[in-house]
Amino acid sequence: MGKIRHIAYRCSDIEAYEKFFVEGLGMEVVERRSSGAVDLSDGTLNITLLNSTLVPLEGEASLGVAHIGFEVEDEDATMERLKALGATEANTIRMSDAHYELKFQGPDGIVVDLGHWIGTAPIEEKAEATT
Repeated sequence: MGKIRHIAYRCSDIEAYEKFFVEGLGMEVVERRSSGAVDLSDGTLNITLLNSTLVPLEGEASLGVAHIGFEVEDEDATMERLKALGATEANTIRMSDAHYELKFQGPDGIVVDLGHWIGTAPIEEKAEATT
């Protein structure tokens, strides 16, 4: 089962959103990117604040939730399942092993990512069945 670990939020005022999430909800700034994006974390989930001037991928909102990212146990198997369901692979963003996104577009152009983001909790490995 995939676990939601990342939400990208395209905003008109990154500083106001950062203040809202940090001061209002106790999230922590874990990275400021050269693009102006800001990564926040609650220790489990990453929220990336994107500047509204960044060109959205087809299917992404111009403001609001741009895409949702899932960390999965088996990326290859998940990619095959998504493709079998008609999803198309979009651009991949790889900044490092700690931050990358394999993007897919699904029904109505919804954009989801598979990947890893700074400040997120790892997926717990399944306990092996004992007999």
